[in-house]
Amino acid sequence: MINKVEICGVNTSKLSVLSNEDKNELLEKIKNGDEEARDKFINGNLRLVLSVIQRFMGRGESADDLFQIGCVGLIKAIDNFDLSQGVQFSTYAVPMIIGEVRRYLRDNNSIRVSRSIKDLAYKSLQYKDKFLKEKGREPTIEEIAKELNVTKENISFSLDAIQDPVSLQEPVYTDGAENIFVMDQIKDNKNSDESWAENMTIVQALKKLNGKEKEIIVRRFFDCKTQMEVAEEVGISQAQVSRLEKNAINHIKRLYK
Repeated sequence: MINKVEICGVNTSKLSVLSNEDKNELLEKIKNGDEEARDKFINGNLRLVLSVIQRFMGRGESADDLFQIGCVGLIKAIDNFDLSQGVQFSTYAVPMIIGEVRRYLRDNNSIRVSRSIKDLAYKSLQYKDKFLKEKGREPTIEEIAKELNVTKENISFSLDAIQDPVSLQEPVYTDGAENIFVMDQIKDNKNSDESWAENMTIVQALKKLNGKEKEIIVRRFFDCKTQMEVAEEVGISQAQVSRLEKNAINHIKRLYK
């Protein structure tokens, strides 16, 4: 989908780009009700929409649908943008487009959430924004629950329910050569010597590893530490832990084929 040239009948390879001067000039005209300037401004920012929606590709959603929703966010940004604030339009528009796409993904998620739970979550988020502006900090779950007259458990449940699911294979860091995935951040209490002993003698396997690899494997699979925890304890980067772990596992696999 990322390489798709035509989206919603728009040839994305030929999208125009407006200069900052053009944008400011068109925004002034839009402010005065010039519809032609508004259309030109929308068309001149479709590439911005395209760049934003690419981060949401790979979730099984149609590129056409994401593009249309992104355009809705763009139009909302245009209608609410204030030139007097002294910020670039893209700085204001990108969060608006992202927010619109995320709302669409939440509402169309295959994991269905009841309307009452969504409503409670959105009320909680609205109160959080209001509280943050007034107090300069985010409210606690208890404070939100008291304001909305519900239990704190219901608040926590509703906020969790509207979060997008995260794949264990989603990369969270890369050093240019090696990716670290969500699954690398998670402890695995089941991956202990009992499961490994089914196919190999643990002591003999560890003897075949060098000192650093052995230390990584023991901490990861016997002490049930995450890669981040091991990195802090050993004094190396998480990327190095990931690389050593994979090298050690591959070494063991070759020995016991």
